[in-house]
Amino acid sequence: MLLSYYDIKLNVEFFSEFNPKNKSILFLHGFTGCANDWKEVAEKIGPEFNKIALDLIGHGKSDSPGVVKFYKSDESNEQILFILNHFEIDKLILCGYSMGGRTALRFASTHPEKISTLILESTSAGIENEAERKSRIKSDETLANFIESHSIEEFVEKWMGLEIFKSQKALPKEKIQKLKNAKSKNLKIGLANSLRGFGTGVMPYLGNELKKMNFPILLITGELDEKFTIINGDLVKYFKNAEHKIIPDAGHNVHLEKTIELVSVIKEFLIQF
Repeated sequence: MLLSYYDIKLNVEFFSEFNPKNKSILFLHGFTGCANDWKEVAEKIGPEFNKIALDLIGHGKSDSPGVVKFYKSDESNEQILFILNHFEIDKLILCGYSMGGRTALRFASTHPEKISTLILESTSAGIENEAERKSRIKSDETLANFIESHSIEEFVEKWMGLEIFKSQKALPKEKIQKLKNAKSKNLKIGLANSLRGFGTGVMPYLGNELKKMNFPILLITGELDEKFTIINGDLVKYFKNAEHKIIPDAGHNVHLEKTIELVSVIKEFLIQF
């Protein structure tokens, strides 16, 4: 379903019939992904939930505006709020992966009254150190320039070849090709502007906001993703009510590599509330 947010079209996917009496889960994908990345997970979660996913701005079937401001965290907050108001959702379970996790965390820090529970897969709270932040902004700008000066297929090959995704090489070839095809449908301008508007260096550092969150939070990382397992092992200490689950034999994209295991962890978490 395409919704008009001012002059921008936002695509929302439903993985179940919408029932206003049910609790709602909103899934947010990672950089280069799309709403349908969550389809297999959503279909395995019980019928007692409304299961919705958003193509973040610059991705999937949502628009890819040429103005960077539409990709920034304040605008992302407004876009999510627009969707909740449109479907008259008072509170929701917000679930995000990587960039989508940072988007979810930013929204939760700004609109805690709209969150019942928060699920974050392979997520960080941004970069606190100013020198590291500037370095990341510079590297993201270099990557954005690469996207603009090469074909989308060349970029997808480069992106999927990064060390952080090396565990995905164990996936069946057909699944890898399907993933490449889906990522290659994104527009170059959308991906480049996503890095410029909401790269890890650009986003506000949220570490100081975490203790203010009173709702239950689940952090998920893959055992093979040492960097984000360490980050989340530290991150969990900042929240008042959070737990960190590590999925064995999984890398950065847990929901892709270990779908059944991730669903089991999510269901076990949600059944408590």
